[in-house]
Amino acid sequence: MSENASPNFTARFQGTTFDDMVEALTKGFGSFDAWRNGRDKPLDWKVGFWGDERLSLVSNQDSGGWGARTADGTPETLAIIVPRTGALDVAFGRTLAEATPGRLLMANNLEPERVSVRAAPHRSDTLSLSWAIVAQTVAAVLETPLTGALDLAPVVDRSTAAGQLIFGLAQTMIIGMRNGGPLLHSPIAISNLTQAFADLVVRLVPHRLSHLLDKKIHLIAPRHVRRAIEFMHANIAQPLTMQNVADAAGISIRALEVGFRAFKANTPSAYLRTIRLQAVREDLRDPSNRQPLRDICLKWGFFHLGRFAAIYRAAYGENPSDTRRRSDL
Repeated sequence: MSENASPNFTARFQGTTFDDMVEALTKGFGSFDAWRNGRDKPLDWKVGFWGDERLSLVSNQDSGGWGARTADGTPETLAIIVPRTGALDVAFGRTLAEATPGRLLMANNLEPERVSVRAAPHRSDTLSLSWAIVAQTVAAVLETPLTGALDLAPVVDRSTAAGQLIFGLAQTMIIGMRNGGPLLHSPIAISNLTQAFADLVVRLVPHRLSHLLDKKIHLIAPRHVRRAIEFMHANIAQPLTMQNVADAAGISIRALEVGFRAFKANTPSAYLRTIRLQAVREDLRDPSNRQPLRDICLKWGFFHLGRFAAIYRAAYGENPSDTRRRSDL
């Protein structure tokens, strides 16, 4: 089978009218606005979808010639569109990204202004990965919380080495989920694959924070920055000031700031907050830890619960209660 081939999928819904197709796709993608010239013209279509809020797959086939945009209130995801036949155009302001059978297209589903399916036989698979997983991976890989848009480069050429890796993993996930496949019966496998996919995206697809990867690879922090980091980790639960950290590293606060900005692309206080957030997260993910959230926050130096929740959401894309709830499953 060629890598462009897409075996038949079991249609959960099918029909001949545009409005019915939109209603069916809403069940798989969430709420969106859609349009088509000649809505009443016959449109032979079928739709299948599988998965849950962390990872889902929508397979759809139709005759094209329609457009859509995500509606307010739709859950935030990383959408990975794998065209099989036909083509789609995705508009980001004045930029138009083209998805064809030789190119994957991926984006935060809330960012495009519109998606246009060209008027021709169209078939595609779309994976939707919870954006919380992407935000968590950014924080883990780049050691900085994700605030604001990631600005991923939307088109991934499958002929490149990165494209082959990303497409190969996406194809494995699609085949494993399509038609109620075996992957759906293995939560551990889904968790590992989604994490691996998010890691590939953060490391291999250009985005707004890609320069931090270059710094991690090519720059070795000087001794005083390493001493400061070691001191922070050793005393993470203590009421530290930046003067304490600078004294431990044997430098001035100014030199500490300059060193962290140059080699960590962050301030020392922000770095300390990040490792404390990671410590909170590890406690919340530990099913044996039954401490109340307030006690965990105080333990790691967060004294304002409302402010902490906002920082945590910005870093990991979910509420602290969501993290704890998953640890209980």
